[in-house]
Amino acid sequence: MLGYYSSLSAEVYDLDKPIGSSFGDIEYYLERLASCKGRILEPAVGTGRMLVPLLENGFQVDGFDVSEEMLQVCRANCKERGLSPELFNAKMESFSIDAKYAAIVIPTGTFLLLYEREKSLQALQNFYSHLETRGRLIVDLHVPSGIELEKTSTRTWQATNGDTLTVESKKVEVDWIQQHFVSQGRYERWHEGRLVETELERYPMRWYGVEEFTAILEAIGFTDVTITTDYQFGNYPKNADAIITFEAIK
Repeated sequence: MLGYYSSLSAEVYDLDKPIGSSFGDIEYYLERLASCKGRILEPAVGTGRMLVPLLENGFQVDGFDVSEEMLQVCRANCKERGLSPELFNAKMESFSIDAKYAAIVIPTGTFLLLYEREKSLQALQNFYSHLETRGRLIVDLHVPSGIELEKTSTRTWQATNGDTLTVESKKVEVDWIQQHFVSQGRYERWHEGRLVETELERYPMRWYGVEEFTAILEAIGFTDVTITTDYQFGNYPKNADAIITFEAIK
């Protein structure tokens, strides 16, 4: 298994999804967390796209990520804005810290990178353990509406130093029984017409049925599960072309 979110892909991620860029999720999370008085944890914090707006709106937020390269970019983004949150390297299924949180938030389907069912269940149990009583878990998921194997897409960005960055991505495997697919991305850096750096990343993503995930949360001990579609609170999904947000209480 190749790694993912190494140095080149972290740079591309920061260019493609800069701090504060929103799919409707930042505004939604700020609204849902308005009554939150305690600390917030963002697993898989990435480069800080969501973290920084939360901090700038007065929330106390810690974050972690499995990718040290992503954390380096996140720390730089925070330092540039005079922010100094607690950031650390960890995995969702195994992190253990001496703290309880009023909320744990995972936007944009990042939780689905835990493609192995056992590890994803361990992560949810871990979140539950690190929440205060009546603490909230808010997590975005999505369901694949169609998977076309070997269909390639290419995107291009201009780096701050003038280099050209490209990524060619495609889905290469799907397991309908185990409910995950595998994508592959080839990242390249071009300097004055020469290829000077490349990374090949392969990353699987899981999916859940809406009622399946609700049942999993309730089996762990969560209550008051609310399902939201495309950040319209309480709207139950009608099709698979949507971001589906689950909010649950410990």
